[in-house]
Amino acid sequence: MDFFESLKENCAEQWHAYTRHEFVQQLGAATLPRAAFQTYLVQDYLFLIQFARAHALAVYKSTNLQDMRDAAAGVTAILDVEMDLHVRLCVDWGLTAVDLEHSREAPQTIAYTRFVLEAGHAGDILDLMVALAPCMLGYAEIGRRLVADFGTPDANHPYQAWINEYAGQAYQDLARATRLTLEKHASELLTQGRRKRLDHLFCQATRLEAEFWQMGLTSV
Repeated sequence: MDFFESLKENCAEQWHAYTRHEFVQQLGAATLPRAAFQTYLVQDYLFLIQFARAHALAVYKSTNLQDMRDAAAGVTAILDVEMDLHVRLCVDWGLTAVDLEHSREAPQTIAYTRFVLEAGHAGDILDLMVALAPCMLGYAEIGRRLVADFGTPDANHPYQAWINEYAGQAYQDLARATRLTLEKHASELLTQGRRKRLDHLFCQATRLEAEFWQMGLTSV
């Protein structure tokens, strides 16, 4: 069992609640209220701004050029791919990138993003990567599972673009690269004395992910 799988195993209840949340299930089944998805989409755009900063912090925390390049690729993927997807999806509601940037962060958005940034500032690159992992690797898992459970969405599926983005090859490749980087840092920096804190970081970030989904559901 690799490091990431052990993190999931030690956080199984929270991981299940996150990756199989009712928001996710309804999204896959095309029954999620559009208002719930809109709330999520706006907040996730604001989340990604802070998440890009966290990946930039990973560049600073890296100890060699290759690790810096890997972290920089994460920043690029967020700024040039994920955030563009959110803007395209928000066109249906008449929202522009400027509108999104000036939206107010929900308490759940603030709690999650500041938790990740604090983990990175207080710890080393492994602490930061563990706090980042539920988002990057969790979305890849969710994307694969939605396609496996509900099939590849067609043009009539209201959330086709979102599912295709996270189930698609480009994002899956990025997630695989992120996982390899996480495993590399764990092989170099993990000690028995750090294990409890790292499990706590992962479980807390996973719980905050589930609360982020719930925010969307309870907004309608």
